Amino acid sequence: MKQLSETELQQHFNQETGKLAWDELQPHFARGSVIIIDSDLDLIDVATKFVMDNKTAIEAYLKNGNIVRASEQDAQRWTTFQPSFWTVVAAPWVLVQEITDNK
Repeated sequence: MKQLSETELQQHFNQETGKLAWDELQPHFARGSVIIIDSDLDLIDVATKFVMDNKTAIEAYLKNGNIVRASEQDAQRWTTFQPSFWTVVAAPWVLVQEITDNK
């Protein structure tokens, strides 16, 4: 399979990004594959960095708390408030940003 360029990956992720409700995201959470992306970051850009294995950027995001693995506390809050999410799959991860009234 041909290696995609960064621009091609961004275009792919832009087409694959969608909204999911918490109940649709729960199975991915149960598998431990949900990664929360800070709302200040571009979801497509982060997905591209994941797939391109940009360790420097990902490590900086982790260190700064801009990306975190979804926790049990997150799941409890989401079960209570039933938010929707912008999501994109950067296998094996499902990257999510909670949709708030500000977005």
